Amino acid sequence: MTGIARALALTTALVTVPLLAHAESWTLSNDDSRVAFGSVKKNTVGEVHGFTGLSGSVDASGKVMVEIDLTSVETNIDIRNARMVEHVFGKDNPTATLTAQLDAKALGKMKPGDTASVDVEGTLAIAGKDVAVETTMFVARLTDGRAMVTTDGMIMLSMADLGFTGGIDKLMEIAKLPGITQVSPVTMRLIFDRDTGEAKASGAKKAVEEAPKEEAVKVAAASTGDVKKGKKVFKKCKACHVVNKEKNRVGPHLVNIVGRTAGSVEGFKYSKAMAGAGLDWTVENLSAYLAKPKDFLPGNKMAFAGLRKESQIADVIAYLESEAK
Repeated sequence: MTGIARALALTTALVTVPLLAHAESWTLSNDDSRVAFGSVKKNTVGEVHGFTGLSGSVDASGKVMVEIDLTSVETNIDIRNARMVEHVFGKDNPTATLTAQLDAKALGKMKPGDTASVDVEGTLAIAGKDVAVETTMFVARLTDGRAMVTTDGMIMLSMADLGFTGGIDKLMEIAKLPGITQVSPVTMRLIFDRDTGEAKASGAKKAVEEAPKEEAVKVAAASTGDVKKGKKVFKKCKACHVVNKEKNRVGPHLVNIVGRTAGSVEGFKYSKAMAGAGLDWTVENLSAYLAKPKDFLPGNKMAFAGLRKESQIADVIAYLESEAK
């Protein structure tokens, strides 16, 4: 089993604790969770990186799905973030997904303050590969409705195991570095919260989650969104876009994007599809584009696969509007 498989398998332990005691669904808290990894360049310079886009859930039957948005990689250098997405992870591999079916009997009686070591089996899908996972992790029951898992030590991640060696070599070539470590230490802190009855009964949330895709986009477009949440969602976009100043990166700047004509930023080289789109970025068009960029405008060159939650689309649009000058 690869280092990344072992690392991501740790996330499933968060939700095994309460499954039997509460036959309800659980949701990963992105704000309270963190996946970090280290690298060494020039043999002497050590750096810590991470991912800001984490999501996951477990249903009442014990089925777990955890996703890491690989495009949300944060190295504290914008151009390096973009290069890692393009050359290491690959534009067509925006997420790493772990699925597992859990037996929570051994942990069903845990109370707040209890801890345990848990064995987990599952499957990791990353960069077009399905990797079987089998590992042990440390779980802490924080409260009745919250659980946490952390790594006891560092998980050593092999770039060769993932097929990322060529991408690392490309980074070395671009940055003119004599060396970048081919093995990375990984640490994790992941938190799951039990979904409450109120959340399940929320009409707006239920409408977004259960509606067909076309209707869901309309719901997102019509909502006002949450600016604070949208700012956090925008972390997925920061590697390629700037929202607070007219500066182009891998993608064009997003200053005053809401209402702007598509393909109109001066000095940015657009794809033929975007340059000739002949549309304005209304809330409705932005909502549809952010959901599935390639489907909305075939031939555009944005690598991001899209936001899966319509509530996040509404939130990020609200944030973009709030930053308008």
